[in-house]
Amino acid sequence: MKKGSSRKDFLVKAVLLTTGIALSPKLIYSQDQDKPKPIDSKIVNEFVKIAHSDFDQVKEMLKQYPSLLNSSWDWGGGDFETALGAAGHMGRKDIANFLLSNGARADIFVLTMLGKTELVKGMLRDYPSLLNAKGPHGFTLLHHALKGGKESEELVDHFQSLGLKETLIKSI
Repeated sequence: MKKGSSRKDFLVKAVLLTTGIALSPKLIYSQDQDKPKPIDSKIVNEFVKIAHSDFDQVKEMLKQYPSLLNSSWDWGGGDFETALGAAGHMGRKDIANFLLSNGARADIFVLTMLGKTELVKGMLRDYPSLLNAKGPHGFTLLHHALKGGKESEELVDHFQSLGLKETLIKSI
């Protein structure tokens, strides 16, 4: 101990130091620290709804609220849908490509609708159970391939050869 330091000063500093160390994880992982508030659910709902059909409005809303890009709406019963998912099951390639070009997270359903045959076949090779996965509202990969038109014709044939016949899987 330095000259002039008392045992009491040492103990006070030790307690403060260990308290600071003990509290630091709480400070580092505080949920309020530098985290924006959640997006208003009405705005998320509107964005997902318009992504089914209104390209101009999608561009406008994304410009106004960039954090909407990967937001999802819960329709209930595990039916979550993003704007990209909405564009995918409606066959809206313009909206889907716009969202993807802005960094939206691609999935097997939209890749199917866009006719990304090699990517989709590769995913199914690695994860065969995806053939029977449910997309937004229970629409299947076959539905998305049919919505994709000419670019997705090979995937229509591929899914059917693997036994997929349904375009919609209703929730239980």
